[in-house]
Amino acid sequence: MAACPIIFGTSGWRGIIAEDFTFGNVRIAVAAIAEHVLTRNPRPTLLVAHDTRFFSEEFARTAAIELAKRGVRPLLCTGAAPTPAVACEIRRRKIDGAVNFTASHNPAEYHGLKFSAADGGPALPEVTRDIEARAAKLYARPAERTTAFPSPHQVHDFEQVDLAPPYLARLGELIRFAELKKQGAPRIVYDALHGCGAGYLDRALKEHGIAGQETIRGERDVLFEGSGPDVSEENLKRLSETVVAHKAQIGLATDGDADRFGIVDEQGRWIAPNQILGLLYDYLIESRGWNLDAARSVATSHLLDAVAAKHGRKVHQTPVGFKYIGQLILRDAIVLGGEESAGLSIRGHIPEKDGILACLLVAEMIEARKAPLDEQLRTLFRRVGREYWPMRTNLHLPEDMKAHAVERLRSNFSEFLGKRVAQTDRTDGLKLLFDDGSWILLRLSGTEPLMRVYTESATPEESGRLAEAARAWVFAATAGG
Repeated sequence: MAACPIIFGTSGWRGIIAEDFTFGNVRIAVAAIAEHVLTRNPRPTLLVAHDTRFFSEEFARTAAIELAKRGVRPLLCTGAAPTPAVACEIRRRKIDGAVNFTASHNPAEYHGLKFSAADGGPALPEVTRDIEARAAKLYARPAERTTAFPSPHQVHDFEQVDLAPPYLARLGELIRFAELKKQGAPRIVYDALHGCGAGYLDRALKEHGIAGQETIRGERDVLFEGSGPDVSEENLKRLSETVVAHKAQIGLATDGDADRFGIVDEQGRWIAPNQILGLLYDYLIESRGWNLDAARSVATSHLLDAVAAKHGRKVHQTPVGFKYIGQLILRDAIVLGGEESAGLSIRGHIPEKDGILACLLVAEMIEARKAPLDEQLRTLFRRVGREYWPMRTNLHLPEDMKAHAVERLRSNFSEFLGKRVAQTDRTDGLKLLFDDGSWILLRLSGTEPLMRVYTESATPEESGRLAEAARAWVFAATAGG
């Protein structure tokens, strides 16, 4: 028998629709989650949420039926819901967690399942390992491997919940919307990328009287125009063009489940999430008076470290995966926690990525400082004494090459790509810090069949040269060189 395909990566279980991500496998995954939560609470309640992808509603209905059958009370979301709104609702209702059907930023052929814990954050590894083990046992039983399609005529009295009002109210407490209207509301273009942010971020602006906004790609498209709902520079070209054409002050974007953010400045230039993290950390200390530490994943820009040092604080480094940063949010140990993959949360908020919050904070920061983003970034570089230009490159490695690549990365290096290695970090993959302050990280993705190469130097050109040299080294190494 084939191995159970239900494996939780960096952010949940993901698979190709109709290949690994099937109704039969969804039932097994949900049954395993039900078994897990029943060990913690004999009468648990789980929120059941979904995004805008193909079959999302059907998968959510399947999950609700399966949970109810096994003694777990399901609360079914009334429509597509952002992941941060799901996290807020878990904490507001004090329930046992959520089953959320989303593949986030992945291409249209993927679907996924995130399990959020009772604290609202992504389930920690010890939890997902237990769920995987339970799923593997259920998968081995033929009786559990049913494939029946959920009938839309099945009637169940599941409670329906609308996540928008309480989540939008929370945003009203966190964002200084009055700041956005001091000098007259800025012209904002919002790109929902056909995802869950539509009806949330744009609605938040409207409810707080921020006129002059425009939303693009707010309608559902399960194919995401063939590109996937990722907030990458390539995917946000339409946003850039719209910002320039409409002379907007800022372009904001959220990914498929609105837990990631994308920012385009008034000149239509995509601003790297790494740099946004540094700017927002500095702004929150300045505007809120929160003189606390920050946290970042091992793959994230050291600009955060430089800003922290400028304020007499430090940075907590974590493996890749927001679940680790979320624990620091819960302990009120940091002002901001972020990942280079465009995820952040802040003090007093959820232990989960919130792309909607991030976008609104950037809009607030621009109005409060009365300066465009590129000017703010140049000012920050001057204040910390150097520039930081991060880059991420994705390498598609055939399966037979991955093992060889991983084996080569176990080597010890005193020099790499012609640079002297000052420090080696194996928190997650192989990270080499060079004596000139630049660094490189190579790691396998936890959600996609990729090796990711992260580089950072004092110029974009040098970061690019490092990335290209690393790519050549990886393919030479995997070919046996």
